Amino acid sequence: MAKPLKSAIINLLSPWGVFPTDATDKRRILELLAKLRPLMTAAPLVRLGPMGDGGYLVPDDLAGIEACFSPGVGLISGFEKDCADRDLSVYLADASVEHPGALHERFHFVRKFLGVTTDDQFMTLDDWVAGCGVRADSDLMLQIDIEGYEYEVLLGASDRLMRRFRVIVAEFHLLDQFWNEAFFGLAARAFEKILQTHACVHIHPNNSSPLLKKGGLAIPPLAEFTFLRRDRLPASPRYATQFPHPLDADNTDRPHLALPRCWWAQP
Repeated sequence: MAKPLKSAIINLLSPWGVFPTDATDKRRILELLAKLRPLMTAAPLVRLGPMGDGGYLVPDDLAGIEACFSPGVGLISGFEKDCADRDLSVYLADASVEHPGALHERFHFVRKFLGVTTDDQFMTLDDWVAGCGVRADSDLMLQIDIEGYEYEVLLGASDRLMRRFRVIVAEFHLLDQFWNEAFFGLAARAFEKILQTHACVHIHPNNSSPLLKKGGLAIPPLAEFTFLRRDRLPASPRYATQFPHPLDADNTDRPHLALPRCWWAQP
């Protein structure tokens, strides 16, 4: 999807810490980072997809998940293929491409974007899942990378559907806009919605863009988050302390970008 002009202007200014809106109170950002501090899982993290862009870490707790829904189709479909090889049905959606980057008998592709309404070009996450014929009570997985539109799509999803996703893997964009008060309100609501039913278990910054350092915080513009539904966590989970994880891999050949300590270390 093409980014709106306003986002392009904001992206041009933000590397210098300049924001054309009211600034977010730093305490609000710190409160959100504390809620997103990754927890350790009972099952170890495994990598699905290639060692590089398109690969993600998920808990090895996939047995019994019926299907993976993966909106945002690129040239690489390694993550989806690994899901299919684990006997998950894989549903892919993207109106900007004619087909996925790879083919598999378990792939089911629809040429539509995800959005907050359903029409000829867009569909809601709920309508997509409902129209795919998966069992009404089965666990699912969501892997979403839709260039900044993930916030509105997740906010538009029903609570019932969100509870069905045992694992959610999402690349969140524009994180450097946390200092933009209007954007932070949107992003925080999306994260809070996920955190009602899920806990963050891994964060990996995308090294395609440098960190924004402002107010004593370091924020990557893009990062991959893995969430696990809270009923799958250990009874007394501990915080993760190893970043990068041994299975993490850089997304590009640019300088390595480790997850800043403000995202995972005890304040």
